[in-house]
Formats: sequence, C-alpha cells, structure tokens
Amino acid sequence: YKKAINYLKETLDIAREIGDLKGEADSLGNLGSAYLSLGQYQKAIDHHQENRAIARKIGDLQGEANSLNNLGLAYQKINQPAEAIKNLEESLNIILKIRGDISRENIAGQNRKSFLASNERTVITLAEVLIQQNQPEKAFEWLNLATTADLADYNRLINAKVADPDAQKALDNWNTDNQQLEGMRRQLQDKYSQELAQQIRQFEEKVYKNAETIGQKYPEIAELFETKPTDIAQLQKNIAPDTLVIQPVPLRDKVALFLVTREKLIVIQSDAKADDFNQLVSQYRTQLADYKNADYLVTGSKLYEILIRPIESQIATSSPKNIAIIATGQLRYIPFETLYDKKNDQVLLEKYPIYYLTRISTSTPPATERKPLQGLAFANPKPTQEELKGTEIEAETISKIFPGSEKYLGTNATLDIFKKQAFRFSILHLGTHGCFDLAGCPNLGMQANTILFANNQQYNIADAALLGLKNTELITLSACQTAKEANADGQEISGLAYVLERAGAKSVIASLWNAEDNTSAEIMTQFYQNLKNGMSKSEAMRQAKLSQIKSHPFFWSPFILIGSANYEEGRF
Repeated sequence: YKKAINYLKETLDIAREIGDLKGEADSLGNLGSAYLSLGQYQKAIDHHQENRAIARKIGDLQGEANSLNNLGLAYQKINQPAEAIKNLEESLNIILKIRGDISRENIAGQNRKSFLASNERTVITLAEVLIQQNQPEKAFEWLNLATTADLADYNRLINAKVADPDAQKALDNWNTDNQQLEGMRRQLQDKYSQELAQQIRQFEEKVYKNAETIGQKYPEIAELFETKPTDIAQLQKNIAPDTLVIQPVPLRDKVALFLVTREKLIVIQSDAKADDFNQLVSQYRTQLADYKNADYLVTGSKLYEILIRPIESQIATSSPKNIAIIATGQLRYIPFETLYDKKNDQVLLEKYPIYYLTRISTSTPPATERKPLQGLAFANPKPTQEELKGTEIEAETISKIFPGSEKYLGTNATLDIFKKQAFRFSILHLGTHGCFDLAGCPNLGMQANTILFANNQQYNIADAALLGLKNTELITLSACQTAKEANADGQEISGLAYVLERAGAKSVIASLWNAEDNTSAEIMTQFYQNLKNGMSKSEAMRQAKLSQIKSHPFFWSPFILIGSANYEEGRF
C-alpha cells in the first residue's frame, strides 16, 4: 500500500497539472482506498470527501456513489454509525438512479456484472450497520428495495412490456431521455465543461421528476422506478395472515435471517463466512440436480444448521400455516424444502408448506372476477429436439380434473392458440420447453426468455403483459431450463416469476432443473387433484411432493411455487 500511495500521489500531481478532473478524482479515490486498507481512517475520509466533491462537479454519478460507499465504510470503522448510515444511504440512492438504464452491457464504462456486484456490497454494508444499531426494520426496507430493483433490472434487460399502451409510450419516452442523459454524462467525463455540467443537472432533474410522475400515473410501472425504501408497516400489510416470511441475507461473515409477519419483524444472525457459504450453496445445488449423488443429506444438513436451526423456536412460536421464502442471489437455485434436519431426521417440507416470494410488494393486484378452475394445457410441441412425453399425461390430467379445460398436444400446441386463448383460463399449464438461461439454450435451439410452441415458434416472456392475464390464478412451466450452475445470481428464476406476476398471474410454478419426465407428471397430477379437492396451492404442492419423499430430491423438489399460496385471496 505504501508503494501504491507514492505512485498515486504522483498521478494526482500530474492530473492536477494537466487539468484532468476525472484523473484527479480517481487518484483521490484510490488513495482513500489505500489509506482505508492501512487503517488510516481519517486520511481515507479526507481523500474520499475530496473525490466526492470532484465527482459531483463533473457529473460522475458512479464515482460519487463509490466515494460515499467508501466514506460509509470508513465511518463504520471509526464507530460513527450515524455518519456511516447517512453516506451509505446516499450512495444507494445514487446507485438506484443509475440502475434505471442498466439494460446495456456497459454502465458508465463498467460492465453490468461488476456494477451489480459492487453495489450489492453497499447494501450489505448498510444492512450490517443498521442491524448493529438495532434497526432491523430499516435494514429490511433497504434490502427489500434492493431485491425489487434487482427484478426491475431483469425487466429492463429483457425489455418487458406493459399492457397499457399509454403507459408503454410514457416508459419508452422516459428510456429515450434517460439514454440521452447517459450520453451527456459520458461526454462530460471525456471532457469537463461547466456549461455541460449545468445542462446535465437540469436534464437530470427533469428525468427523475418524470419517473416520479409516470410511476404515480401508471401504478403498474411504479416499481420499475422505485428509489426509496417502503415503510415496513406498509410491506407487512401485504403479508397473508398465518404466513411467516423468511429472507436469508448473506453478509460478510454471517447470514442475517429476517423473519417477518403482519405483526412483527425480527432478525437473527447465523455464523457463516460469505465465500464458504456460497460454495456450500453451489455444491448443494449440484448434488440435488444429480440423482446419483448421495452426499446431498450431509450438505443439506449443514445448510439447515445455518438457515433454519437458529430460527426454529421463532418459527414454532409463530406456528405459521405457510412459510414464504424470499431467496436472493445463489439461494434462488435451491429448494428450501429439501433442507435436512439431522436431529429429527426430517426435511423442512415435512414440517411446513413452503412457497416463494420474489419480494414483498405494496401493489395489491386489483380485485378480479373469480373464475372457475379451468386449465389451458399445452404439451410436447412438435417438432422438438427433445421429447416431453410425460407432459402429455399432465395435459390429459388437467382436462379430466377440471371440467371446461382445453388441451393442445404436439403439432396442435401452437403459439397462435396460446395468444388467442390464454386470457380465458384461470390455469395455464405449459408442458413445453422454456429457456430462461440468460445465455440462451443452444441444445434446444432456443433464445433466452422464450417458451417453445409447435413448429418451433417461440414466445418471448417480455410480451407476457399483452396476453391479458389479469384473471390468471396460476401459470405452470413444467419443463423450463434455467442456469445449470448455482454460480450466477438466480435472477432468471425470480425475474421470470416477477415478469409473469406483473403481467397479472397470481402464482407461477417453475422448475429449478429438468426432472425425470414420469415423476414430474405424477407430481403435477397429484398437485392439480389436490387443488380440485380444495387445498391451498402451497398445501397442494406440499402433499404432491410428500407422495414422492422417499426418492432422491432430484425427482420431487425442482418444482417451486412462487407468488400467492392461497386461491381464495388472490394475493400472497
């Protein structure tokens, strides 16, 4: 660090001499980081404050966000939590503004992946400080906002549409303005000018004001612009009665386990270093997705000790009818119901019905006419590179269980019928290939974010809102393909559910990996029969899985229910 500091001081002198403001800011920021690493916190603070002042002057939002994040870290180290919180919150406010134009691969010269990774650290640091200061509600508000922003990014990444043409037009115009703003910022960083900096500030104000106005006018796109945490009391109102929401958040050397009901919120921390924990999650996912692997009980037991054991007594006290999990990052790749309690020789599913939420939303779906349970089922579209014979059984079952249902198999499972008929049915069952791996699915000849229909036609889920799904109770995707390794952020799983929820669907069933055809058919058949018998969606899924519990979880656990657990309420 000392050597680095000497070179950075020289760089700083040269940048000042030639009037390179961006170079000067970067040198100050790097010096601040070096002093932070050496434990010279006051020097770090001085340099980051200078860095921030220049970043503001030249309109370098990312530079300003970085300096605020580093100031937050330094204040945390010298035990000034109030200052740490203030700087970290300001940093996150800026980051959330920048994220609005995150659909391009590069954001202010930084690639999307590194941008998201660095910003995740900011919200984790803030959560740590708030938990230490006994402010778990505030920590949860920020984490829930960050989770929602993460899903809004996915919407932008795939360019998801909204149903109202006026809202779509307003969104398109806003995106055009936002891209122009990005271009002006890049121009300013290449060559600083006082006049351009002034223009940017005025234009920025217009763009952010428009976001607020559009969000108020068109509630269906408000979440895409959300930049302020929602008060916890408002979030809690939208949790179903008798439901306990658990959100595990990996911090640096702990996992924070948030437990939220309508009445209360608590957080309990569990010891687990971030790298070790991520490795364990990744290893577990690999073991579950391989029916020949017998080590899953050992790994599942270790994860149970980290994620469930510390909160067992609190769960028992709540005695919930349902547990709803909000999983983020790599945790989106594992079915929590498989976690193994070695002490009692039980998996979590044997104790509780479990379903998943993408986030806690304050937007309650509008009341809709309650339709009878009827299904529109598509299965094994032809031609296909990979047969899905078991899905034909699923489609047959739906048409038998729910009177008034319709099924389309093989060459009849066309996109045209899907587009014309989807809005009429409360259950949409798609026993077809879905590709939600962000890299696409070359083995199926499919593009990312698409569902396959007959004659190799693909439907892009970005257009889901145009299908008129406001009365859709459930969409089941029984053979979708997501990322194969748990080394990404799981955004394609939650993102898919989020897009369909925003299009109007109350719940989504997706599979975390392609399970064996016959078992899938048995589980789905049992699930629908349970629904017909009056069970809630979560209990129907639980009982269907329990009927196969003696087999390797590869067979019974990939299907997860995301969204509303109860049919009666039409909301979670």
